[in-house]
Amino acid sequence: MVKIDARGISCPQPVLMTKNALINNPIEVEITVDNATAKNNVERYMRQSGYSVSSKNIEDDFILYGKK
Repeated sequence: MVKIDARGISCPQPVLMTKNALINNPIEVEITVDNATAKNNVERYMRQSGYSVSSKNIEDDFILYGKK
């Protein structure tokens, strides 16, 4: 599983980090962000890239799980 910590980073950087991680076509990806805009943008990008996405909110963070 590829894990990305994009907390404290504003868009579009979390999406670009996700894009770079998906180059190797991992089966599972976990991305942590700390704002709703980044959550929505990363989630949309992962779905467009063929991943099913689920998320959970832990305190001020959003953890996105992508799976092929």
